[in-house]
Amino acid sequence: MGVKKAALTGPLADADIRLLRVFVGVVRAGGFSAAEIQLNLANSTISNYIADLERRLQMKLCQRGRAGFAITEQGQLVYDAAQQMFLALEGFRDTVNQAQNQLLGNLHLGFAEHMLSVYNTSVVQTLSAFNDIAPEVEVQISTLSSDDVATATLEGKVDIGITVLPHSYPELASQDLFSERMLLYCGKDHALFATCHELGEDVDLAAYRFVESPRLMRGREPHPDMRNWPIHAKAHHQEARTALILSGHYLGFLPQHLVENWGLSARLRPIAPERYGYSNTFTAIWRPARAKDSLAKAFIACLQPFQA
Repeated sequence: MGVKKAALTGPLADADIRLLRVFVGVVRAGGFSAAEIQLNLANSTISNYIADLERRLQMKLCQRGRAGFAITEQGQLVYDAAQQMFLALEGFRDTVNQAQNQLLGNLHLGFAEHMLSVYNTSVVQTLSAFNDIAPEVEVQISTLSSDDVATATLEGKVDIGITVLPHSYPELASQDLFSERMLLYCGKDHALFATCHELGEDVDLAAYRFVESPRLMRGREPHPDMRNWPIHAKAHHQEARTALILSGHYLGFLPQHLVENWGLSARLRPIAPERYGYSNTFTAIWRPARAKDSLAKAFIACLQPFQA
């Protein structure tokens, strides 16, 4: 029996690196469908790319089907090696950038949804300042739910995130930027709508139905009363939560600026704002190791806290 010929006998071509980037993107996303948006590729195109890579390497890299997506042992080895290669390429790019005193490449940012509706000045000024010093850098912005921004930053799916942190992360560096006011709202078809402005400090809301939000979760409640509120729906995206509150069947938290900017003040009323209102602080987050990257370091230096 002869020895099987090695799949890679020469230098990697640009096409090989392209296929490996797609494969890494699929693994990080956890499947073909989940990777479509991040890679900006159709599911069928991703499938063809992975098949091409498997033929090129003469390996079965992943299993996909009704049972879901799973990476093989050989696929894990290729994934780990590809990550090392891309880190080496980033290191080479940084070295060249420093030598040329020019910033090149791409920077992926993750923003929490709807945060620009009132505090856009801070972020816009940061983006403008960064573009002034790095005009050749391609900036990609993904809008995610608040909790998903932290996860994406931890997993390296985005380079820098701006979000409300549910708790501190020792793995991440951070910088506070601005705050928003959160109020408990009821819709015009809710039983409390007509009298909610009359509710006093002794109000008991445990008899009503609530929609869960990032701070209205076990262990995250900003007020002890909230521990007894029954959760009957979940919607961590604010647009979906707004729809549930507007239905008249649920109470829930929304940013005050969002309700005002969407022209919903006549259809949504706050309940006991002094008692149950609280503030969220938006924070820029990044992995400390990433701060050594010239692009991330430059963007961090441009961060502009909101000036009232």
